[in-house]
Amino acid sequence: MMKKVVAMMLALTLSAGMLAGCSSGETPAATDDAAATETEDTAATDDAAAEDDAAAEDTAAASGDLLVYGIYKAGDQTWFLDEGDAAKAAVEAAGGEFVYVDAKMNPEEYLKAIDNAIANNASGIVTCTPDQTMSQAVVTKCEEAGIPVVAADDALQDEAGEKLAPWVGINAYVIGEANGEWLANYVKENNLAENEEVGLLIMTMDTVSSCVPRAEGEYDKFTELVPEFDTARIFKADYDGTTDKGNTAAAAVITGHPEIKTWLVTGANEEGCIGAVRALESAGLDKDACVVGLGAYMAKDEWNNKGADGTCMKASAYFPASAVGEGSVEVLLGLINGEDVPMETAVDAVVVTPDDYKEVMGKDAE
Repeated sequence: MMKKVVAMMLALTLSAGMLAGCSSGETPAATDDAAATETEDTAATDDAAAEDDAAAEDTAAASGDLLVYGIYKAGDQTWFLDEGDAAKAAVEAAGGEFVYVDAKMNPEEYLKAIDNAIANNASGIVTCTPDQTMSQAVVTKCEEAGIPVVAADDALQDEAGEKLAPWVGINAYVIGEANGEWLANYVKENNLAENEEVGLLIMTMDTVSSCVPRAEGEYDKFTELVPEFDTARIFKADYDGTTDKGNTAAAAVITGHPEIKTWLVTGANEEGCIGAVRALESAGLDKDACVVGLGAYMAKDEWNNKGADGTCMKASAYFPASAVGEGSVEVLLGLINGEDVPMETAVDAVVVTPDDYKEVMGKDAE
């Protein structure tokens, strides 16, 4: 009897073991299937999210937030500050953001600014380079990045002087002629043409392509209208566009020619002419001198602060920096939109004096 009971217990134990074995084998299989299903669902969700992100990126790229960099060679000068303000207003009016950069007349700083604009995915760049020999490098960088660039004031050009990018600036030679004509009339009205103690000083920037025609126009028109003026009494002083260097260059010529008692001066930009004004004041020759500036953005300060009789700055060719700032952005936006744009856009000028500068310049005279 006892043997039968033991046999039955062993049989029951084996059956339970078999049932337990079957149960433990089936449970992991079910768990794996559920995990696999969960993984597939997660992967599908990730793919959907990735597609949504890509679609969002495509939408952003299509709408494209407008980001324009304005990189100027001497961003602390009044001209470029005014030009930059006008460019900023034009970009903001188009719904974009404008970043103003002062390259400090430093080629290395300038190239860093170009690289930063590219790294920040700028929509476009308007720029005035401190060194035109860098033109090809700048244009190449922008082309490789697919970023349109427009030159303001000083052209981006090759060694032959051919423009590598659209340019917006002043009508240099014609504006130079206007200054030369004004000075010629001044000489005639004051009977100075044959006075051997009268000299003409032209402030030049021979390394800047946009400035060379200004001086050429001044010289050509003056000598055309006053052929009796001895060209031996026409002098040139080359500088870098800053007031300090203009002062130094003018002072050297003035000191080197003590035989000249009455100086007529004009130049390549307003800073150089103001530098000459200061040099004449230091030499005690400002009372009889006549300086004609180029830009009027510093001449108006002379007249506002000193009056017509308090300075030897007697006139200046006025062309608004705002016209170049707005014009450069207008051309750039055309490029961004895939439009055909002119390679050259030139702004004309009018010579102003203490008598009419407020009327002609409006708010720019303040």
